[in-house]
Amino acid sequence: MGALGFFIYGMKVMSEGIQKLAGSKMRQILGVMTSNRFIGVFTGFLLTALVQSSSATTVMVVSFVNAGLLTLTESISVIMGANIGTTVTAWIISLIGFKVKIAAYALPIIAAGAPLLFASKSKVKATGETLIGFALLLMGLAALKAAVPDLQHNPEILNFLKYYTDMGYLSILMFVGIGTIVTLVVQSSSAAMAITLIMAHQGWIPFELAAAMVLGENVGTTVTANLAALIANVHARRAARAHFLFNMGGVVWMLILFVPFLEMVATYLGSETGTLVGAEIPIGLSLFHTTFNIINTVVMVFFVDKIAALVVKMVPSKGEDEEFHLEFIGMNIITTPEISILEARKEVAKFAKLTTKMSEFTHTLITKKQEKSRNKLMEKMKTYEEMTDLIDIEVSTFLAKVAEGNISEATSISIRGLLSINNDLERIGDIFYQSSLTIQRQLDSEQWFSNDQIMNLTSIYDLLDHALAVMRKNLKSDYDKVTLDEAMEAEKAINVKRNELRREYLKMVEKGKYNVKDAINYIELINGCEKIGDHVINVTEAVVGKL
Repeated sequence: MGALGFFIYGMKVMSEGIQKLAGSKMRQILGVMTSNRFIGVFTGFLLTALVQSSSATTVMVVSFVNAGLLTLTESISVIMGANIGTTVTAWIISLIGFKVKIAAYALPIIAAGAPLLFASKSKVKATGETLIGFALLLMGLAALKAAVPDLQHNPEILNFLKYYTDMGYLSILMFVGIGTIVTLVVQSSSAAMAITLIMAHQGWIPFELAAAMVLGENVGTTVTANLAALIANVHARRAARAHFLFNMGGVVWMLILFVPFLEMVATYLGSETGTLVGAEIPIGLSLFHTTFNIINTVVMVFFVDKIAALVVKMVPSKGEDEEFHLEFIGMNIITTPEISILEARKEVAKFAKLTTKMSEFTHTLITKKQEKSRNKLMEKMKTYEEMTDLIDIEVSTFLAKVAEGNISEATSISIRGLLSINNDLERIGDIFYQSSLTIQRQLDSEQWFSNDQIMNLTSIYDLLDHALAVMRKNLKSDYDKVTLDEAMEAEKAINVKRNELRREYLKMVEKGKYNVKDAINYIELINGCEKIGDHVINVTEAVVGKL
C-alpha cells in the first residue's frame, strides 16, 4: 500500500506540474485542436500522454465542459483520445520498467529538479515539480515491484489463484470486475495498469486474465469523472456519462471477441501456443491495451453525434430553474488555476446578464404604472437581488479556494480583478433593487411621475442599458483584448445626462413646478443610474487590469 501510495503521489505531482506548465496555453490549444472530432481525438491522446492519467484528462475535460470551453460533442472526441493516451504509461513500464533499474535515475532527476523549485518564475517552478514528480513515480514503481512477492519464492499464491483462473468465461468476467475495483480504489487507471503488469510479470495471473483486468480498468477509470460531475452542471454530467458509455461499449464488444483477439496479439508477438508467458506478458498487455483502445476509438468516433444525443436523453436539463444557479463553477474539483479562472470569468459574464434583466424590470416599473403584473415584477426584483447576493458569496468563495493553491502573480492579479468585478455586479443588483423600492414608494404616494419625468428617466436608463451592454460584451471577450474606450464613453454619457437632468430638476424646483417632496424619488432614481454607471465602468477597469 505504501509503494502504491508512492507511485500515485509521484503521478499526482508530475500531473499537476505539467498542467501548470500547459495551463496558460490550454484555452488556445483547445480552440485549435477540437475543431473537428479527429483532431479532438488527437488532443485527448496528447494531453493524456503528457499528464499520464486518463482520469486526470477526463476530469479536466469535464471541467472544460463545465466552464463552457468545450461542447458535449467536442468533449466526447477528446475523451476517446484520452483512452489511447493512457496506454503510453503501460508502454513506459513494459519497455523500461522491467528491463532498466529505473530507480537509479530517480535521484539525478530530483537533483536536477530541486533547484528549480526555488525559482521566482512560476513556469520554472512547475518544471521542477514535473521532474520531481516523474522521479517519485519511478521510485514508486520500483518500490511496487519490490513489494509484490516473486512467485518462485511464494508458490502458495498460485495455488490460491488457480481456483479462480480455470472457470472459463466466468474467470474473465470476474477479473474484469477486479480490474474495475482496483481502479476505483487507486483512482488511477495508470496505477491500476502498473499493478496488473507487475502481477502478470511476477506470474500471479496468466495473460488472459491480466487482459481482462485491463478491460475492467477501462470501466473503472470512468467513475472518477462521473463522481467529479455529480455536483457539476448538466453539460459536465453528460460528458462524464458519454465517457462511461464509450468505455463500456468497447468492453462489451471486446468481451465477445476476447479469445480470438488475444490469440491474434500473441501470434503477432511470435507465440506458437496462442498465449504469452513470462517476460512477454507486459509487452503483450501493452499491445492489447493500445490496439483495443485504437480500434474502439476508430469505430466509435463515427458515432459521436449518436452518443451525444443518447446522453442528452439520459441526463435531461432541469429547465429554466438552472438559470438561477451557478452554471460554470459547480464542481468540487479544481484542475488548474488557469481553468478555474476561466470558469469564474464565464460565471461573472452570466452574473452580468442577470443584472441586465434587473434593468429591464426597472424600465417596465417606470413606464407602465398600471401593469397588472407589477407585484409579480417586484417579487422578481427581490428574488434577483437575493440571487446576486448568493452568486457574490459563491463566486468569492470559489476564488478564495483557487487563491489557496500554488498560483502565479498573473493568476493572483486575475483573482483580484474577478473579486472586484463580482463585488461591483452585486452592488449593481442592490442599487436596482433599491430603485424598484423607490418606484414603489412613488406609486404609494399617489403622486406618479409626470410625462416629462418618465421621458427623462427613460433617456438616462437607455444610456445605462448601453453601458451595461458594453460591460457584458467586455466580460464575454478575451480580457487581454478589451480596451476602456467604449466603456468610458458610455459612462461619460451617463454623467453628462445626470448633470443635465439635475440642473433641470433644480430649475423646476426653483420655479415651483416641482414639489420637492413629490420629486425626491425622481432625483433618487437619476442618482441611482449614475451610481450604477460607476460600478459598470469599474467592471471594465478590472477586466483590463486597472484596479
